[in-house]
Amino acid sequence: MLTFMLRFAAFTLLFLSFTFSVALAQQQIPKDSVNSWNFSGLGTVNFSQVSLSNWAAGGQNAVSVLGIANLLANYEQGPHTWNNSLNITYGLIKLEKQKVRKSDDRMELNLKYGLRASDKWYYTAQGNLRTQLTPTYSLSRRDSVESGFLSPASVLASVGMDYKPNSKLSVFISPVTGKFTLVMNQALADMGAFGVAPARMDAEGKAIRGTGERLREEFGGFVNVRFKDEVFKNITLQSRLDLFSNYLQNPQNVDVNWENLVNFKVNKAVSASFFMHMIYDDDVMIKIDRDKDGQPEARGPRLQIKETLGIGLSYKFE
Repeated sequence: MLTFMLRFAAFTLLFLSFTFSVALAQQQIPKDSVNSWNFSGLGTVNFSQVSLSNWAAGGQNAVSVLGIANLLANYEQGPHTWNNSLNITYGLIKLEKQKVRKSDDRMELNLKYGLRASDKWYYTAQGNLRTQLTPTYSLSRRDSVESGFLSPASVLASVGMDYKPNSKLSVFISPVTGKFTLVMNQALADMGAFGVAPARMDAEGKAIRGTGERLREEFGGFVNVRFKDEVFKNITLQSRLDLFSNYLQNPQNVDVNWENLVNFKVNKAVSASFFMHMIYDDDVMIKIDRDKDGQPEARGPRLQIKETLGIGLSYKFE
């Protein structure tokens, strides 16, 4: 743990040093200048229900709720920009004769500082944290945790150039990026979950508890593409593509994280949304059921896909 803290502190110090040294290299901002902060956000709550009575085809009664919150705080003054965002998604579902379970759980924090280099290019330092809020339990065993807060957590810290041709598109290119995968739950770390090194084996071939690594460190290149536009009237598309290549191990195997959110505005209070999230990371092993008998026989990298569709109440502020 101490080694992790020292390494992470060193990289964070390098990250902050770059940010402030570049900022101080510019001319001082006049004291009487006006700060240009822009705060905005969007909150949505989606509900769904299935109710059956004497239904010959069968099925289950079900109730679900999904909450989505997107908060933005952006600053711009002279050559300086500072973009901050916090995105939280959390959902619950209740099936007939079953306990309430979690259907979705996601938290992401983004911090990005930019210093104008030209009309469309910015020197940029960026930090990103992705994790979840509450534990996820196995369907078969209530006491079996599959993931939780900071288990895993993905932390990216990078410096590079950001290309902004207009307000709709941003392309960030970083040849210097640190990627850290944290698994703070020791039991999951001992299993080698989410790409960390598993526990060591004793002479009898049994795992030694507490010896699994809780941190995976990677260093490589990173590309982040963001797009947001009203593609049709009252229909907004937000798309984000992250590509990361680890210089130190199999750089040809690029990690992919692609998120697409389509918002449909019905009126001021009612909206619908469709979200698709795709992930590919060759370090994350997924259980594989080759013969479709319900029992996995192997583990390997696979494309991960998540989709959510909902309609409900929304509130937007600026």
